[in-house]
Amino acid sequence: MSESFKATVDAREYPPRDKHRVIFETFDGLKSGETMLLLNDHDPKPLYYQFQMERPDGFGWEYLEEGPEVWRVAISKKG
Repeated sequence: MSESFKATVDAREYPPRDKHRVIFETFDGLKSGETMLLLNDHDPKPLYYQFQMERPDGFGWEYLEEGPEVWRVAISKKG
């Protein structure tokens, strides 16, 4: 995957109650085929499960870096 991202969300900058909302709003703003970069300070596995529930078959998920300090995940929108 080429690392050209349409948007970046650094979840570390948001309070816990806002993180998933901001991530989903950013994802929903993508066009089909576009990819966003998520930065986080822990494995965002619960977010992955939320995507599976709320956007089944509508997203791609690729770990680019898996800690221990920073997790980087490419989340792509499928059309």
